[in-house]
Amino acid sequence: MQWYKQLGFEPEYYPPGFAILRRDDIEIFLQQQPGYAAPDDPGRQEREAWNVYIVTDDVKALYAEYSALPGVKISRQLCPQDYGMMEFDVMDLNGHRLVFAQPMR
Repeated sequence: MQWYKQLGFEPEYYPPGFAILRRDDIEIFLQQQPGYAAPDDPGRQEREAWNVYIVTDDVKALYAEYSALPGVKISRQLCPQDYGMMEFDVMDLNGHRLVFAQPMR
């Protein structure tokens, strides 16, 4: 949870094996399942498939904030998408891809 704290998320509730993290109006629910192994999907990394997609109202400010943090790996720089979103990706310590996005107007 310490890694998510540097992103500005605070734990709201965390019994063993579960946590709710909050930053402003965003909540992330995390669950730990001992012995769980994600299915092998060789194309997942090729596609840069995401695990969590978070829509925010100021993606540029969030990008600047996270880019300045030494422990945060920006895996895809801030860029416009053909489907009308401005996005960037962050990889967490377990290799999960978090996309932060904002509609372009």
